[in-house]
Amino acid sequence: MTTRRARCPGFVLLTALASVVLGTAALLGHLDHPREQAGRSAPSRGWVGSWSAAQVGGGPEAAPGRGHPGLTVRNVVHVSVGGSAARIHLSNAFGNRPLRVLRCTVALAARPSGPAAAAGTLRVVRFGGHGRTTVSPGASTVSDPVRLLVPPAADLLVTVHAPLAGGTVTHHPFARQTSYLARGDHSGESGRHAFTARTSRWRYVSGVDVWNREVEGAVVVLGDSITDGLTSTPDANHRWTDFLAVRLLTSPDAPRLGVLNQGVSGNRVLRDADPGVPSNGPSGLRRLRRDALGQTGAAVLVVELGTNDILKVPRQADARRIVRGLREITTRGRQHGLRVVGATLPPFRGHQSFGPEPERVRQEVNARIRGGSVFDAVLDFDRALRDPAAPTRLAPRYDSGDHLHPNDAGYRAMAGSVDLDVLRSTSPALL
Repeated sequence: MTTRRARCPGFVLLTALASVVLGTAALLGHLDHPREQAGRSAPSRGWVGSWSAAQVGGGPEAAPGRGHPGLTVRNVVHVSVGGSAARIHLSNAFGNRPLRVLRCTVALAARPSGPAAAAGTLRVVRFGGHGRTTVSPGASTVSDPVRLLVPPAADLLVTVHAPLAGGTVTHHPFARQTSYLARGDHSGESGRHAFTARTSRWRYVSGVDVWNREVEGAVVVLGDSITDGLTSTPDANHRWTDFLAVRLLTSPDAPRLGVLNQGVSGNRVLRDADPGVPSNGPSGLRRLRRDALGQTGAAVLVVELGTNDILKVPRQADARRIVRGLREITTRGRQHGLRVVGATLPPFRGHQSFGPEPERVRQEVNARIRGGSVFDAVLDFDRALRDPAAPTRLAPRYDSGDHLHPNDAGYRAMAGSVDLDVLRSTSPALL
């Protein structure tokens, strides 16, 4: 077929609430599958995205250009909403040869961020009824449904064994999450002992869907390193999108939405990654269709982009061009039935690239975003993170130390500043 060491706040509570979020146990015996809508990602009561990671390039590998022949990759991923079944998305988007997967499994982690599977939860993942699959270069595939009770805010182990040299490996480089490698085929093992090597990258896996008729859809966040959580505590799930997922699960009357993080460190609205830094990925405009519009059950698109257009060489000094790019994202998102919510650009005084000209462009972009003619609604991350005494810089309590990226407290403040009703309202922007 082609085609933490630290626990997240509320982890135990959310797991205990799994039966509430999942609905009745009858779903286990009456699992059906809604028909896909070609070319459109409308919210549906059924399959919904619960976790995702943007794929940005091929490598690195132990043998460059040959993949990880003979290794088993055990990816640890942290879902947002739970469900009574799961589907696994595998990607070869940046591969230069077919990806031949001999075996894939999924299980609940026995403990957060650990490589061992919880007893009785390991399941073989099938593709078109087969235990193996081949994904062509530039393509991706989604598995058959796997019957597994997935709690909200749980860690899943998505294990992939690709025995042959498969070319460049499609991956997400800055996971802020430890995953594991083992030599040989250990995909069917629940224990941790074979997984002696650690990695800070997610490989092959690009998404996890769950079956849950009580979830209204998913929030897809298209962003840069601030969404990627570059400076958050590893293995703690302290990206701002993780804190948002907890709020959506626990706040009274919050919309029931999955959260999909499609952040790419260094990403820009208008310009692809420079050849020397491929991990910055294709531009937001170029990756919009693959990374956002096609996500399962997508209902709302949040856009947190623009800072790198201002700061990265060659710097974009015309705020109007950045705004036109953001408006194009909004137009395309709305054409796919998504509500598009945009974020203001946080301050960065003190960063090595700060200067009067970049600050002028940031202020102009933010003024246009706040003016209501760019997005359907606005998340004011500038206001949430800035120092009231010096509004061109981050508040010291939120600064990771580089004067650009928030720390864990800053990411929590970003999520806390989101009016959850904004993710539910349908009033359009005046474009």
